Amino acid sequence: MNTNNPHTYQQIARAIEHLTTHYREQPSLGELAEKANLSEFHFQRLFTEWAGVSPKKFSQYLTLEHAKSRLRNGAPLADAADAAGLSGTGRLHDLFVTIEGITPGQFKQGGSGLVLTYGIFASPFGTYLLGAINDKIALLHFLNEGDVPEIILTTAWPEASLRPDPVTLQPLTDQIFNPIAVEHEGSKPVLSVLMRGSAFQLKVWEALLKIPEGGLASYDQIAHAIGQPTASRAVGTAIGSNPVGYLIPCHRVIKKTGLFGGYRWGVERKQAMLGWEAARVEP
Repeated sequence: MNTNNPHTYQQIARAIEHLTTHYREQPSLGELAEKANLSEFHFQRLFTEWAGVSPKKFSQYLTLEHAKSRLRNGAPLADAADAAGLSGTGRLHDLFVTIEGITPGQFKQGGSGLVLTYGIFASPFGTYLLGAINDKIALLHFLNEGDVPEIILTTAWPEASLRPDPVTLQPLTDQIFNPIAVEHEGSKPVLSVLMRGSAFQLKVWEALLKIPEGGLASYDQIAHAIGQPTASRAVGTAIGSNPVGYLIPCHRVIKKTGLFGGYRWGVERKQAMLGWEAARVEP
């Protein structure tokens, strides 16, 4: 069963939405299966293959108590990882993600003649649009019904010429959602991400890489990590403008109360990511 099938994610997302909005009533397996338009047997099997745990166990990862515990027990972000961003122990199989940041001024000086290669791919969290410049990931945008990829690409990189070429990008997608053994002589593969933003935005996005898989951080914690403890509101704005979803893990930032808050690509997708990651790091 292909859990990267967009239809699979849509079925899972409907169940997660019902699970999180009715968790106090402890919805039954039958209720969740009905939301996914599946029999109980097939829903249980599909969900467990997708998440790695049962729906009941998954729901525990989405509770307020679990979120608060994660916030309390998380290591200080300044000590959690190198600035280069070791991104988790399970999701990327110890892949490194590095940010190459450019400010608007720097981009203006050398931004002409860029070619943005792009393609549309499937993931455990639905269909997404991937764009790359010179083998550096420049955009990862989850698609919703009605989205026009060309508009998304030109809005993010208006100076670049567009070139559809999913075949060329396939090795990058394999490393994001279907990590493969591409190590050579003990070295770890590296994913380079090209981020265009202000110096403040780049600092925030780099701080996100220090949140380990299965971990959570609050907006206040990110503000402290970048040395601007009173800038939590500006931090939230920068996080919301992150152009590279999932790899730059803005989904791991929640409110200090333990509430998940919003997400650029939909709250249900954020909940799906957090539960999916928690299932991979919990003993």
